[in-house]
Amino acid sequence: MGLKIETKKIKKLPRVLAENSFLTFLAFLVIAVILGVLIFYKYSILIKREGPEITEKPLKFEKRVYQEILKTWREREKEFEEADLKEYPNPFK
Repeated sequence: MGLKIETKKIKKLPRVLAENSFLTFLAFLVIAVILGVLIFYKYSILIKREGPEITEKPLKFEKRVYQEILKTWREREKEFEEADLKEYPNPFK
């Protein structure tokens, strides 16, 4: 009694769903459409209503961080150029 679910009903569930496959398909389709509408509403309509958040302080350009990133990019580009010049033996000979 109470919230305990009988195991016999759980074991019969796949058979009942298969016997009523059209209704099962419709139920899953309705669930998928409802979820799709909720996700669309959350990420499309609510965003337009709320608008973007305005930050208090303006963004600050940090030149030191920018120079570090440029240095990393130059090192990577140099490695790619070195790999491009390297000749590999033909494994099919």
